[in-house]
Amino acid sequence: MKLAVMNAEGKELRKLDVDDSVFGIKPNATVLHQAYVRQRNNQRAGTAQTRTRGEVAGSTRKLHRQKGTGRARAGTAGSPTRVGGGTAFGPRMRDYSQAMPKKMRRLAIRSALSGKAADGQLVVIDQLAFEAPKTNEIARILSNVGINRSALIVTSESDRTVLASTRNLTKTKVLPARYLNVGDVLNHKGLLMTEEAVRVAESLWAVEMKPQPEKKPARKKAAAKAAAKGKPKSEAAAEAPAVEAEPKKPARKRAAAKPKAETKTAAKKTATRRASKAKAEAEDKPKPKRATRARAKAADGEDKPKTTRRRTTKKTEESEG
Repeated sequence: MKLAVMNAEGKELRKLDVDDSVFGIKPNATVLHQAYVRQRNNQRAGTAQTRTRGEVAGSTRKLHRQKGTGRARAGTAGSPTRVGGGTAFGPRMRDYSQAMPKKMRRLAIRSALSGKAADGQLVVIDQLAFEAPKTNEIARILSNVGINRSALIVTSESDRTVLASTRNLTKTKVLPARYLNVGDVLNHKGLLMTEEAVRVAESLWAVEMKPQPEKKPARKKAAAKAAAKGKPKSEAAAEAPAVEAEPKKPARKRAAAKPKAETKTAAKKTATRRASKAKAEAEDKPKPKRATRARAKAADGEDKPKTTRRRTTKKTEESEG
């Protein structure tokens, strides 16, 4: 993007190449409005506060009895309905500040500068140099470049001479480029920037523009179908371009599955062999005697085996004794 550079007489000297990411984007109205409201809220002190009925100094005595006087019911003298009483739902001390991400703040400034450049309200001047503060000189320069209403003058660095020259002009403000903000840009009709101030703004808020991805070409089959609409099949087949067949994936070899089957059958055979061998060994071994020691004593004529119940009772008797 190119902007015209003017001199103090209002004549165009040359064209200046500026960064499109700062002065040539499409303004984002939503972010711009949010940044402006945030800046205005952050300027509020939030110190306004009134006293409630509990904070008013005075007695809390009931003014007169509830019934029998013919008058309305009344409580304390600090009631909000009485003169000198507290305030109901009055302002309280609070913080109005709002937070905003850094990328959104930078986008808001770029949107404000781009909007001024698109509306023709941004004027670039080669320099503002004065030996002494002169209000008439600043007023003449603003008139020459076509700024007749409110103006915001932006310099590369803080300049006391320019600041003193514009002090007595109404609706005119001077700012260094690094202190440029959304509120001052939108509150003034014209924006006058020096050439050095433009370069400082570019160094602060320029963003690398990402190249847009190229559109992928349509598939051949879809293009052939779109071209063949409304035509007979013979003509469509003749005009349609030849589409190369995609190579088929190689089929899995069946031989790879054979070893698995062989291993399964071998495992079954070994399992049956082991089972038969274990069965034969079990038949050869003599059966174990199941007679317990107690039954053997009973067969020899000794006392019958004691049950668990008698044992427990015996233990309990011994414990009690």
